[in-house]
Order: sequence, then C-alpha cells, then structure tokens
Amino acid sequence: MTRLWNSAAGLLLATGGLLGLTPLFGKLAAQGGVGAPLWAFVVSFGAAVVLLCALLARRGRVGLTPRRLRYFAATAAISYAIPNLLMFSAIPHLGAGYTGVMFTLSPVFTLGLSILFRQRRPNALGIAGIAVGFAGAVMVAATRGEAGQPAEPLWVAAGLLIPVCLAAGNIYRTLDWPEGAGPIELAVGSNLASAAMLLAGMLVTGAGGPVASLAGAPLPLVVLGQVAAASGMFALFFRLQAVGGPVYLSQIGYVAAAVGLVFGVAILGERYQAMTWAGAVVITVGVLMTTRAQGRG
Repeated sequence: MTRLWNSAAGLLLATGGLLGLTPLFGKLAAQGGVGAPLWAFVVSFGAAVVLLCALLARRGRVGLTPRRLRYFAATAAISYAIPNLLMFSAIPHLGAGYTGVMFTLSPVFTLGLSILFRQRRPNALGIAGIAVGFAGAVMVAATRGEAGQPAEPLWVAAGLLIPVCLAAGNIYRTLDWPEGAGPIELAVGSNLASAAMLLAGMLVTGAGGPVASLAGAPLPLVVLGQVAAASGMFALFFRLQAVGGPVYLSQIGYVAAAVGLVFGVAILGERYQAMTWAGAVVITVGVLMTTRAQGRG
C-alpha cells in the first residue's frame, strides 16, 4: 500500500480504474429507477462517510478554516456535484461506455486550461494534441451514443461538459490547495460539501426521486459497490493530484474510459458504432501527445 501511495503510475491506474466503474453503477441505478441527483448524492455522501470514519480512526480531523471551507465548496461544485449530475443524467441516453469516453477529453481540456492560467508553457506538440483530441471528440459526438439508439444533441453536449468541469476542477485544486492539508481530509470535506449541495437542491426542486427507490433489488448491492469504488477512488484521487499534478492526474480519464467501455459492452450489452471506437482511438492519440508535451514542458 505504501508503494502504491508513492507511485504516480500506480495511483493513476488505480484511481482511473475505480472511476471507470462509476458509469456502470450509474446505469444500473438508472435502470432501477433512481434519479440522477439522488445517485450523485449517494456517491458523495457514501464516500464522505467511509473516508471520515477512516480519518477519525487514524485520529485525524477535517480543518474548517475559511480557506478550507472555500476550497471544499468550490471543489464540490466544480469537480463532483455538477459533473456527476451531468454524467448520471446523460448515461441513460448515451450509454455507460459512451459517457465514459468523455473522460478521455479531460487531459486535453486540462492542458488547455493549464496553458491559459500559465501553469505550463505552450508548445507545438501540446497544441497539436489538443487539436487531435478535439477531432476525436467530434467523431465520437457525431455517433450520438449507442448504435441504433441515437441521443438528442442536448445529451451529447451534456456529455461533453463533463470533461470541461473535470478539467476546471483539476486546475482549481492545484491553484488553491490548502497548505498542510492531507488528501483524505480534502476528500472528506469536498464530498460532504457536495452531498450538502445535492441534498439542498433535491429538497428545493423535488428532483431525484424517493429514497425508497434505493431499496429495490438489486440496488442495495449496487449502492455498496458504488460507495466502495468511490471511497477508494477519492482516497487516492487527492494523493495523485499531489504526486503527479493536474495534467498527469487528468489522465485517469483514459483509464476510466477503457474500463467503462469494456464493462458497458461486456456487462450491460451496449453496442457502439465503428466511428465511436475510431474516435476513442483518435482521442487516445491526442492524450498521448499531450502527455508527451507535459514531459517536455
């Protein structure tokens, strides 16, 4: 475990693999009648409770200074509440695997934003990688979801907003990381803030559906699986950010997309057009180019 905790590559694979399970669990929840806001709440609240127990067991605590409260709120909105709502709302229309492919655009957007905020110097390879990634995204977007079940352009646009939010969160967390804060503490505080936002939104709008919908078989097992995956992912997520930086961390999207596509096809029986797969390959090339550009920066 200590070796994994200090290995950027190991953290990348583990975090991305756990993230890739989220669309699978999300689609199973949607098929069981659970609304997107309620499922997003389950992810954040469940992970926060598990990680808080782990933190307290180690005699740790969550600092509540004004700066940390700001960090928790901003991270919760940009990185968790909004992208999770988008993802779980889009999955029934786009498919779990297709929605997972959207994660692969996170490195491209993250590099673009890092250049904009002058965290990295632009170079020709990085710009070319961004262009290739966008080309792949256009190919994937054109297929509009599962084969034979084209989604409305609105849902495709919602899917494309997911990596934009994730990229913005990657940059923000680095720029405003509270001094002396540990990864588990930040994961707990951010997820509790996200859960509070989602709960308030459900109470005000009435969206999300009844909590009783979570009790229908086999949803209790899906809830346990999702909370376990999310808890593990968030425990490693902030550590990866500290070890690898925002652009390197964003590449969990590539691992997550691969896992999402495989499970979407193998377990959920989803089918995608050849252009979707081709677009995923093109996006991968763009990601590899941006990765190489990061190494040269």
